[in-house]
Amino acid sequence: MISPSLFTTARCPECVTALTPQPPGAACPSCHRVFDGSRGYLDLRPIAAFAEQTKYLDDALHIDARHETVAPPLLGSKIRNDRLRAFLALAPGDRVVDLGCGSGRTMIWNRDTGASFTGIDISAFFSKDALDSCDLLLGDLRRLPLADKAFTKAWSLDVLEHLSPQALHDMLSEASRVLADHGVMFVYTHVRKNGPLAVGVRLVNRLADGLERIGLLDLRTERLRKSDHLNPIADHEDLRRVAADAGFDVERITYYTPIIGAFMENILARMVEQRLARRATASAPPTADAGAGIRAARANAKTRLRKRGGVYWATRAVTGLMYLDVLLWGRFTSGPFFARLRKRPRRDR
Repeated sequence: MISPSLFTTARCPECVTALTPQPPGAACPSCHRVFDGSRGYLDLRPIAAFAEQTKYLDDALHIDARHETVAPPLLGSKIRNDRLRAFLALAPGDRVVDLGCGSGRTMIWNRDTGASFTGIDISAFFSKDALDSCDLLLGDLRRLPLADKAFTKAWSLDVLEHLSPQALHDMLSEASRVLADHGVMFVYTHVRKNGPLAVGVRLVNRLADGLERIGLLDLRTERLRKSDHLNPIADHEDLRRVAADAGFDVERITYYTPIIGAFMENILARMVEQRLARRATASAPPTADAGAGIRAARANAKTRLRKRGGVYWATRAVTGLMYLDVLLWGRFTSGPFFARLRKRPRRDR
């Protein structure tokens, strides 16, 4: 969606000038660059692309088409979204930017708060729901095509670990620039240094590897999604230094060691998905491509979840068990964490 209000915050990525609507997109009255909006989002990528690029631009990462539709938040997604809501307290009047929005599903899940949302990602794999109802920008987080102090709140989920130290600094500095003074940003990511409880997650992952070797799991897509993790933050002291360099204070943090969650999501959920994919593949035409089975399985699962029937409530019960990871281990220092960063006004830096 490209709403009229988007033009109050969108800026030319080259000369930072406010844009003029030029259906189906926009134009810069200063440098005269024209920006395409024919696909339901505004393409505001800079002319000169950064050398460092994410693998999320690769079509292979999206062969399962998980981005196309939005199911209710469940399992780890619900835990992250519930922490987001607790840390940010979204309310009517908030202007929120989703930095690295992916499909746009987190904005969809939070529409009931009354806040207004703008999502930006370098990869245009947006869901139909987001394209129909959210302002979406294709752009680089290191050069946000957005006005100074345009937003009161922001979030970035599963993004920071994909950045180099320089890219992380640039991204957080840009986030600080587009946030109003005392604005807050919620992040979910991890540092390189893990706590002692991480041994539980490693054991679950070893079990998953063993199950994959005997054909009960297929983790190739998950490995590809994590293959460009650069993990730029060494530890939580480094996090505070990196945040401070960009003008943020780390105001609140909850650690997250997903031992139960790793078993439920990386093993049980993947085993169910594998079984459904094989069933869908067996019934697919011989000419179907290699990803047809997993796409059909995911589409069918999302349809059943949206109906809020037995499958939905069973998955909600599993999600409830996964909350034990937050309740039991949330005070113990670990690699993964949820944090709220608050922007300091420039005079306080």
